Amino acid sequence: MENELRSANTNGVLTDRTPGGSGKPSPAMERPTAEPAAPYRWRWLVLWLVLGAEVMDLLDATVVNVAAPSIHRALGGSESMIQWIGAGYTLAFAVMLITGGRLGDIFGRKRMFLIGAIGFGIASVLCATAQDPAVLIASRVLQGGLGAMMIPQGFGILKAIFPPAELGKAFGAFGPVMGLSAVGGPILAGALIDADWFGTGWRMIFLINVPIVLFAVLGSIKFMPEFHSPDKPRLDGGGMVLLTAASGLLIYPLIQGRELGWPGWIFGLLAGSVAFFAAFIAYERRRADSPLIEGGLFARRAFTSGLAVFLAFFGALTGFMLAYGLFTQLGLGFGPLKAGLSSAPMALGIAIGAIAGHGLTERLGRRLIHLGLTIMIVAFGTFATTVALGGDTVSIWALLPSTLVAGIGMGLGLGPIFGTVLNGVDDHQVGSASGVLNAVQQFAGAIGIAVLGTIFFNQLSAGDGFAAAMTRTSLISLGLLAAAFGLAFLLPKTARAEEALAG
Repeated sequence: MENELRSANTNGVLTDRTPGGSGKPSPAMERPTAEPAAPYRWRWLVLWLVLGAEVMDLLDATVVNVAAPSIHRALGGSESMIQWIGAGYTLAFAVMLITGGRLGDIFGRKRMFLIGAIGFGIASVLCATAQDPAVLIASRVLQGGLGAMMIPQGFGILKAIFPPAELGKAFGAFGPVMGLSAVGGPILAGALIDADWFGTGWRMIFLINVPIVLFAVLGSIKFMPEFHSPDKPRLDGGGMVLLTAASGLLIYPLIQGRELGWPGWIFGLLAGSVAFFAAFIAYERRRADSPLIEGGLFARRAFTSGLAVFLAFFGALTGFMLAYGLFTQLGLGFGPLKAGLSSAPMALGIAIGAIAGHGLTERLGRRLIHLGLTIMIVAFGTFATTVALGGDTVSIWALLPSTLVAGIGMGLGLGPIFGTVLNGVDDHQVGSASGVLNAVQQFAGAIGIAVLGTIFFNQLSAGDGFAAAMTRTSLISLGLLAAAFGLAFLLPKTARAEEALAG
């Protein structure tokens, strides 16, 4: 093990953790050697440990769409509670994601991976044992923040232990695993709730994380090497405070404003959010030492346009899926398992679109994004029309074609979107830009849940019925996708040959 740890190929500094080692950077890693570095022996096992963490994050970001009605019946609370159990997780994940990667650089990637994984497991148990909505929401926020500490470390470790010839194959495993998680997440949630093992009901969707956490933690302790960044960056506490404040001041009024009757101070919070975001950007531009986000990125039209595309694209999708889960269960009367199965056509479509568009990304670039968005817009229009005509008795089979086609369009558009945005930034900015894009993807999900969830519940409060609420939400999602289509013209025409991963 000692020789393998000292010869692993790394972008950072490999710490001597062998018995009797100093715990300091290995001298063998501080200077080049004439002999080629041997790949780390346990690298493929480490890949599976990292994939296990990814699966937990993906499941916990999607299962509440199916579980929300069951949770609401069990714990009570207002309608906004349904929005918060989804938005709380994604917002905390988004805000902490970049900081989580920085903590790995400072304190060690393995150490932060373990802290994040253990904490994620504890937070999952807290979610499962929550007896009131406030505790569940707080636990979801904790879960999202700890997930953001865990996820970035895996990417950095894999880039360090895999030789260039194998790196593409290693990262290629993420596509199928993420696709299966997207397909299986809602189905798994429905099956667990319907099975009601040991009388746990919806609580089992969080307890299922425990064995995955044990696998990730025990395996990492024994087989995952430790890495530190050679640059010794500092934590940007000021940027973190400004970003957290700006995000909270935006999401809270969007979710709670409807129930509170939209008093004047709610709009004051929204205005405060704009001010804090402006202060954050100004602060990051001035900060020269380890900024949370490289200030020069905000001067890049391709990058700022990409942020707008991400907000519209992922906000539309996440908000739509929340409304769809509520519509199928509360409106159509589906049980949790049937509701989970009803979302499978879209997930299957995503896989089909991703496979079909894989070889077209470099050739078509931005045009593939436009093609995918066009297909999605048509599919969402068809879906809205079908629901409007069928009402609260619409057949799930009638919805299958539009959801499948929408998924295909999404799969086509997702392939080039990261690489196309990153093609508009300098090489030294790619790592920071990629991390920000991943964070904004999560942040867009929180906004989508807040905005589209509010629209959905507002229609119900007006007495229009579930079909009308779903139709309105679908049309708003269509409008956001149309906005993303227009904004995509500001992106570079081609995508980078190799998309950078955050971490």
